[in-house]
Amino acid sequence: MGTRTTTSSRPDLRLCFDDDGDALLSRDPFALVVGMLLDQQMPMERAFLGPLRLAQRMRTPRGLDVARIAAYDPEAFKALLSEPPAVHRFPGAMAGRIQLLAHHVVVEYAGDTEAIWRAVPTGAALHHRLLALPGYGDQKARILIALLGKQRGVRPRGWREASAPYSEPGCHRSVADVVDSASLAEVRRFKQESKAAAAASSR
Repeated sequence: MGTRTTTSSRPDLRLCFDDDGDALLSRDPFALVVGMLLDQQMPMERAFLGPLRLAQRMRTPRGLDVARIAAYDPEAFKALLSEPPAVHRFPGAMAGRIQLLAHHVVVEYAGDTEAIWRAVPTGAALHHRLLALPGYGDQKARILIALLGKQRGVRPRGWREASAPYSEPGCHRSVADVVDSASLAEVRRFKQESKAAAAASSR
């Protein structure tokens, strides 16, 4: 059972700033979900390049095979992520999380990642589905809803409320607002200012 991909024509994502990597994220929903999972404790571009590196090492550059990842020997999969350059700063921990994520998609959605948000009735329902994904918390779920709404056209009723505050138009709070190098710089500036403000308020 392999990855199912959408056939609709949509704008390409620009998240890892590598043509092949961004093309994979744009056409393969599981790659996008994995990229979001990896987006922690390392630069965003490296995190979202991770799915391409994994696909290349598995010799499936057109997409990640969800069922194969779920069934992969855990130690061998960990070694795959650890090969230089490592897919993540903590490849061992992330290998386990990716496999749990793949297993969830296989069991709950028959390997069809896009079914998580395809025809979902409300933003609240989508938020609930994303919270059930291994490795996803409330913030990550909200950011992915905002990304899907702003850049993928996935806008069930109440999606802005379900992804607040990341759904705010014209803001640069998260990866959901990154479309080029300038917007990436704005997001980084926002995060730095937020950290500085939080540190100041805790004194």
